[in-house]
Amino acid sequence: MDFCYKSYWSVCGTKIKYVLFKWNPIDMNRWNGPLEKIDEFRYLIPNSYKQGMRTDGVIYSDSRMLEQVMSDNALEQVSNVAMLPGIVGRSLAMPDIHWGYGFPIGGVAAMDAEEGVISPGGVGYDINCGVRLLRTGLYFEDVKDRIKNLVDEMFVNVPSGLGSKGKVRVDDRGIVEVLEGGARWAVEKGYGTDDDLKHQEASGCLEEADAGKVSQMAKQRGMPQIGSLGAGNHFLEIQKVEEIFDAEASKAMGIDTIGQIVVMIHSGSRGAGYQIASDYIKIMEGAVKKYGISLPDRQLACAPVTSDEAQDYFAAMSAGANFAWANRQLIMHWVRESFEKVLRQPWESMEMRLVYDVAHNIAKKETHQIEGAKRSVIVHRKGATRAFGPHHPEVPTAYSKHGQPVIIPGDMGTSSYVLTGTEGAMSETFGSTCHGAGRVLSRSAAIRRFTPEGIRAQLSNAGIYVKAASPKVLTEEAPQAYKRIDDVVRVANGAGISKLVAKMIPLGVMKG
Repeated sequence: MDFCYKSYWSVCGTKIKYVLFKWNPIDMNRWNGPLEKIDEFRYLIPNSYKQGMRTDGVIYSDSRMLEQVMSDNALEQVSNVAMLPGIVGRSLAMPDIHWGYGFPIGGVAAMDAEEGVISPGGVGYDINCGVRLLRTGLYFEDVKDRIKNLVDEMFVNVPSGLGSKGKVRVDDRGIVEVLEGGARWAVEKGYGTDDDLKHQEASGCLEEADAGKVSQMAKQRGMPQIGSLGAGNHFLEIQKVEEIFDAEASKAMGIDTIGQIVVMIHSGSRGAGYQIASDYIKIMEGAVKKYGISLPDRQLACAPVTSDEAQDYFAAMSAGANFAWANRQLIMHWVRESFEKVLRQPWESMEMRLVYDVAHNIAKKETHQIEGAKRSVIVHRKGATRAFGPHHPEVPTAYSKHGQPVIIPGDMGTSSYVLTGTEGAMSETFGSTCHGAGRVLSRSAAIRRFTPEGIRAQLSNAGIYVKAASPKVLTEEAPQAYKRIDDVVRVANGAGISKLVAKMIPLGVMKG
């Protein structure tokens, strides 16, 4: 093996030292740039790192997680995002950061609403991939012998897997109604209640959506998939509350008792969202040339916020987000029906109420206090969760005192968390925090390393029943393929960008 010699800046305590080291070219994707320790939970990439950076990058991490954070070159993507025209504040990376398309997954960036740009890479291909949490009035003793039945019934009731098709059929007019109506469309069709809409980000619908800006191919891909879970890291999970950190906030959410049963739903916009992203990335590649925008990475293709290209993408992206909210609303309806069938009670008597639904792949028009003045920005959150603080007008009344619920799933073998948004997030991260555990192994690497039988046995030994649409997904989504969710939320809580409320552990998992 041939070796090279390479220099880099290394973090050593609170000091930065310059190192010359023997370098194996296999490690060429590892981050070797400068990092300055700000405090226990924050590191800085100075804008002096490379020419063209308009601002610094800030990474939320601690010394225990830093090795994982630097294990790929996602921090280079943080510095690349800092070069986008009109970026406001800093280019941010949450503790679950890893390599993504253009933007890192776990990346947050705000662009000036007049002088900035909009980049589809800052949202990703699965527009409004997000999570919702359904509380129940059930406890472990009520369901401990029925977990397999419940998961099996959900597997029958909720279509899942690669290319899966939903049970609801919509025509050309119907898909327009889905794209423009979001979760409200589903409720109007009888799949849920008005109360469900009160407990969703944006009430489950972005009014900026325009189905006319969505290609016919995207509509055709979405039509048969509405109401389906999909594959990959999407899941349904029956969990029990294991620990409560904030009794007052948890009580407001109705998840205030150890052993209480909750259900987590993780899904997105399926083929419709993917096609919208694909369509507009091509359009944005042309826009970069048209407007003379210089980029360090073509995957950051973008257009000025006020341009037709950016406005059209924003309207189509909003429609994709609405598809996802409608999708999760349908899935939740069938989860309720599954519990009704197995436990022979109406879902209302089992108190199966929606706690909250929040996106973690989206761009939103928001107003934030920046350098003492209110400023309109487009906040890109890619693998990052909105975390608005107490008394924000967009936080449901029941949670206003505590802040917006933040739902953070872990891997299928460990735990998940509920947190709340904070004033710290509002002042530092445009009201954003982490979104999950974050991968440390690619799907192909996980497939090479693990077997479906081994993962199934590992989960069974931990008391977790799993049912998957394919054996492959069990290895792709092996718990070892992810960072420790406990570490991720420890950093988010320690940095003050979200506050711990409750911890849940899985009992039964359905994977797409």
